[in-house]
Amino acid sequence: MKSITIKGSKRESVGKKATKALRNAGMVPCVVYGGKEPISFSAEEIAFKNLVYTPDVHTVVVDLGGTKVNAILQDIQFHPVTDRILHIDFYQIFDDKEVTMEIPVRTTGNSRGVRNGGTLRIVTRNLRVKALPENLPDFIEADITEMKIGAKMYTKSIETDKYKIMHPENTVICQVRTSRTAVADVDDEDEEGEATEDAGEAAAEA
Repeated sequence: MKSITIKGSKRESVGKKATKALRNAGMVPCVVYGGKEPISFSAEEIAFKNLVYTPDVHTVVVDLGGTKVNAILQDIQFHPVTDRILHIDFYQIFDDKEVTMEIPVRTTGNSRGVRNGGTLRIVTRNLRVKALPENLPDFIEADITEMKIGAKMYTKSIETDKYKIMHPENTVICQVRTSRTAVADVDDEDEEGEATEDAGEAAAEA
């Protein structure tokens, strides 16, 4: 998984006045949990642009000068009116310990059902997975090429040894629904067979 570096400074004071002063200066107060003790720090709001305002997920390297901490985004608070970032919680990760993250799902391929007039409906856009940090994927790929009209794809069809999907096996990822323009789904081999048969009949009549 790709990583983003956030450069910040440790916070000596974590009181309300100090926190308000940080926000007024365009800084975001943050805390990293999961280690021996919480680490309070602050960073410029613009530093979180590529971490927060994106559909992609990343691990984070919190650079506090002489100290670097590997972490993942755990929780974020926005101002209810301005949508400015008020506070961010991170969770420290370690190479030998599994971590749980929400990973986006991306479909690949051209569904047979869609080619025949059906409509692809994405049911689950993110999946919660558990894995060692090095095995966390940037996204989960779901190949819809062979899906016909009426077909559903479940999480059990995209299981892998690299990470564990923390959802029931019957969780629906996507489905191809019928529509008014849909036509009967015919296998390519059947279409070729029918074409050959039609050609034979035409030759016989001639």
